[in-house]
Amino acid sequence: MLSIIIPTLNEEKTLERTLLCLKGLTLHDNEIIISDGKSTDKTVEIAKKYNAKIVEYTDSVRQTIGQARNMGADVAQGEYLIFIDADIIIPEINSFFIKAVKNFEQDKDLVALAPFIYYYKKEATFADNFFGGIMNYIYYISNNFFHIGQSAGEFQIIQKDIFKKLNGYNEKLSAAEDIDMFSRLSKIGRTKVDRNLKIFQSPRRPHQVGWPRLLSSWFRNAMSSKLFKKSCDKEWEVIR
Repeated sequence: MLSIIIPTLNEEKTLERTLLCLKGLTLHDNEIIISDGKSTDKTVEIAKKYNAKIVEYTDSVRQTIGQARNMGADVAQGEYLIFIDADIIIPEINSFFIKAVKNFEQDKDLVALAPFIYYYKKEATFADNFFGGIMNYIYYISNNFFHIGQSAGEFQIIQKDIFKKLNGYNEKLSAAEDIDMFSRLSKIGRTKVDRNLKIFQSPRRPHQVGWPRLLSSWFRNAMSSKLFKKSCDKEWEVIR
């Protein structure tokens, strides 16, 4: 069984397209879990429309992405935890997950898997494709050749028992919790990026923030999480 966990905060613009895509997954038992961080738009209403399991955050302090993912994982029933963002599209979804699960079946040391991530074709600029491609190969080489766990949080598949063993994502990190997760995973098993698995995401963040600032933020937070176990940014900027 696959547990697909989506952290959300005011995602009414993109969530329905993602849920429509996930609805096409029929070759594996699966559940969709929306872990919502107090949305004020129609996010929860949309999730209910697609019969998703909903976990709602109630504390007054803003939720971190790590907290949202962990709350979703706490109610998950599947053997594999699939953490995705609310703007993800997976082409040929049944074939995708057959290939993904096969990675784990063929390699018993594999604890976590990530795909190549691209931007929506109709919205992507040259810069999106160029820098996104570089990031894909950085993660691919780091995991597959140097066995250094690194992965973007837009899509991560983790074996549930291993995830629980590590107590999930570091909830104190406001950013780079995804890289920290794969880094810790790579110390107890094998992490992998499969370049034959492809997903697409919205380019809204690089378009609003700009690639120079975005790359700088990713690098600073990644290094800070590795060296000091904390993020540089107090909060991850919300882009909608």
